Amino acid sequence: MISPVKIIIGEKEKKLVNEVLDSGMLAQGPKVKEFEEKFAQLCGVKHAIAVNNGTSALHTSLFAAGIKPGDEVITVPFTFVATANSIIMQGAKPIFVDVKEDTFNIDPEKVKEAVTDKTKAIIPVDLYGQVYDYKAIKKIADDYGLKIIEDAAQAVNAELDGTKSGNFGNVSAFSFYATKNMITGEGGMVTTNDDEIAEKSKLFRHHGQSEKTRYEYYCMGYNYRMMDLQAAIALGQIEKINEFTEKRIENAKLLSDGLKDVNGIITPFVKPNAKHVFHQYTIKVDKFRLTRDKLVEHLKTNGVGCGVYYPKPLHLHPWFANLGYKEGNFPVSEMLSKNVLSLPVHPGLSKEDINKIIEVIKNA
Repeated sequence: MISPVKIIIGEKEKKLVNEVLDSGMLAQGPKVKEFEEKFAQLCGVKHAIAVNNGTSALHTSLFAAGIKPGDEVITVPFTFVATANSIIMQGAKPIFVDVKEDTFNIDPEKVKEAVTDKTKAIIPVDLYGQVYDYKAIKKIADDYGLKIIEDAAQAVNAELDGTKSGNFGNVSAFSFYATKNMITGEGGMVTTNDDEIAEKSKLFRHHGQSEKTRYEYYCMGYNYRMMDLQAAIALGQIEKINEFTEKRIENAKLLSDGLKDVNGIITPFVKPNAKHVFHQYTIKVDKFRLTRDKLVEHLKTNGVGCGVYYPKPLHLHPWFANLGYKEGNFPVSEMLSKNVLSLPVHPGLSKEDINKIIEVIKNA
């Protein structure tokens, strides 16, 4: 079976983890600090604040951006649940708007329609590894005095107009979950160029304590600290992130070239000014001779793993029923949830693997 994901851990990561185990400094320590510095350099930002997972990064970002109970935050229903849950965790209300069919990113025209007096922020998602339409969203944010919180969980090392992800908001949130392009097992990062947001993020991840004074509590806080064990893995991974990224882009091109003439298969759209890092290589199955779900069965039967991200938009789940949305409210998200299919694209694939993926689809 060609796996849809492959965790690539090398000797460097193992060596660094053993250094941590030998040091006895397991919680947030020197490895975390080193990782923060190197990740800030990678993104080209002033501050990087490490936390224990991507959801914590989003929650911390919302707090640091000043989101309070009763506020409204605009985001999309076609995303992982953490995007919306983090808003609720901060006592605010998620307001969903639809995505664009070609990029899977937030639709700026729908954002304009959703702004109210209670709106305080927008969370655009860099879904599958492509940065959202920053210029259009930034204009709306400036016009209405809103904060932008970039959900870059799937977009480590992505670029738009030559600028790295992590810069497309007042604050940005990353995930290093075990299947991401760069991993720590669990782990997250907050990035910002705003000194005040950075300081609030550091307080929030550490029970409201300043890192300069212990047992002095300045605000609400949680235990969102990253372990040095996680950071050790990250320090090995960050040395390979450019290599990993280029391999994903190369694999995506091979897949797109091989599938471009297959009727009913729509390959991913990449904006000309964007560097898509392909956390997922996501096709649309539209008027193909098999339904999306039948194609999934065909792929798996023939030794090709795949995944559907995401099979139901958030507004149709019971947990979000109290928001008052119903089927038909977000037609693009609802259509995509029935049509999208993510194929293997990870750096561990061989050209033979990619050729097999293409052939299995063509044989369908």
